Amino acid sequence: MTLSFSFELPPAVTGSVSAAFTHTPAPRRIVVAISDASGAVYGARLLQVLQGTPGIESHLIVSDAGWDSIEQELNMDCAFIEDMADVVHDLDDIGSPLTSTAFARGGMVIAPCSLGTLAALAHGLEDNLLTRTADLMLRERRRLVLLMRESPLHLAHLRNMVSVTEMGGIICPAAPAFELHPQTVGDIVNHSVARALDLLEIPHKLMPSGGQGELARAA
Repeated sequence: MTLSFSFELPPAVTGSVSAAFTHTPAPRRIVVAISDASGAVYGARLLQVLQGTPGIESHLIVSDAGWDSIEQELNMDCAFIEDMADVVHDLDDIGSPLTSTAFARGGMVIAPCSLGTLAALAHGLEDNLLTRTADLMLRERRRLVLLMRESPLHLAHLRNMVSVTEMGGIICPAAPAFELHPQTVGDIVNHSVARALDLLEIPHKLMPSGGQGELARAA
């Protein structure tokens, strides 16, 4: 028996195959979550940097206490923070596209990440959109960065960090880099935000490549 096979391109693409497959790359979706801990400035500065980064689509989730921290620590209203994000999601909207496996997420940073949020992730709890989205990042083996600020820590906190690390999350303490000679609070914030961006492999100009020299000033 002789088998024959033939294939012809549809008329619409004949003569320019490359043009038929030309498309505009979709933006990389980065989720920024601001949880209950003090240090909302980290999340706000991260949003500000992402806002000016080409090819990035930022998605914002803020806990109820996170909004309080924004108002008390930064003297900013909700609208100002929301305007820096491309998409804002309600904490109670567990039906958000962020929870769908069909929704491509290029990375997530919880800045700051409270010890309560850490505990929820360590034990697989999904009580709101923030923890549900972060849990999905772990399930899909996607990059999840937890910018920790609170201290001191007891054994349960340390064990929770180990658990999340074993699941694939990255614990990134917001620790100042004094070797870079920071001159302002903005310099210190920039360094921690720069480390989070490096972990997500997102280019930035907050500090020179390799961490040498002085930090760039906050915009």
